[in-house]
Amino acid sequence: MKRLPSIKQMQYLLALHEHQHFGRAAEACFIGQSTLSAAIANMEETLNVQLLERDHKTFIFTPLGEDIVRQARYIIEQCEELSLFAQCQGKPMSGPFRLGCIPTIAPFVLSDIMAECRQQFPELQLLLREDTTDNSLHALGEGRLDMVLLALPYETGAFHTEVLAEDPFQLVLHRDWLGHGFEHDITQWPDESIFLLEREHCLTGHAVKACELEDNRKVNLFFATSLHTLTQMVNNKLGVTFMPQLAINAGLLQGTELVCQRPGTGQASRDIGVAWRPTSSKLHSYRLLAELIRQVLQKKVTSPA
Repeated sequence: MKRLPSIKQMQYLLALHEHQHFGRAAEACFIGQSTLSAAIANMEETLNVQLLERDHKTFIFTPLGEDIVRQARYIIEQCEELSLFAQCQGKPMSGPFRLGCIPTIAPFVLSDIMAECRQQFPELQLLLREDTTDNSLHALGEGRLDMVLLALPYETGAFHTEVLAEDPFQLVLHRDWLGHGFEHDITQWPDESIFLLEREHCLTGHAVKACELEDNRKVNLFFATSLHTLTQMVNNKLGVTFMPQLAINAGLLQGTELVCQRPGTGQASRDIGVAWRPTSSKLHSYRLLAELIRQVLQKKVTSPA
């Protein structure tokens, strides 16, 4: 019988790739460094390939080693799903399900999604993680998340994506600024009058594109870290901003002197959708949860502010 690398060896290889250090990888695997090193060497011998280029106390993964890491990650993911499938006796929407969500969506829908899941799928253990789009997609690719709730369009590579709802943008300004023409031609606005989120939040990119903000001089050099910070900046008459209807309907502007208007560009909006790995065996669960999220979003986006 042909010798094959073991699951344990592949787990050690993934740990080494993640930590890029034999000592830290061994510690993460609760084994000695010599054991980890021997396992990697045995894997190279079994496959008859070089996974690492070693130079005294340093190393780098060979191009083939990088490819094998990706294959090993997929194999480990499938083994984990096989184990969960067996534990849940093959039933969809049961057992742990890891859902990632970006910060400009999470505060306004996750509690409702959790409540609906408990009611409709009581055997599902929904585990939530809030993070940026890039970090969430990276975790999805490594099998640490099952699905990501995000704003689209966004480059997601080979992941499958589905749009679940349209989330219009609204121009948000202080009520004392009504009649100053902010709802009309953006090119006529004062320089540095528009406040946006930090660039790592994809909402900024969607707002810039959807609202046709082509002149960077209109954007203030201060970038907020959250929609709540944006609200305070605009409420203090420091400028205006664009916010998604989802956040406005959730009551983000309550207790402020802020009002909303449709931007002069008309139908400025972002799409809200989900992404998952098309190679996963959980496709039936993905579609069921996507439909549940769709129902929650439709209520959240279309309800009156």
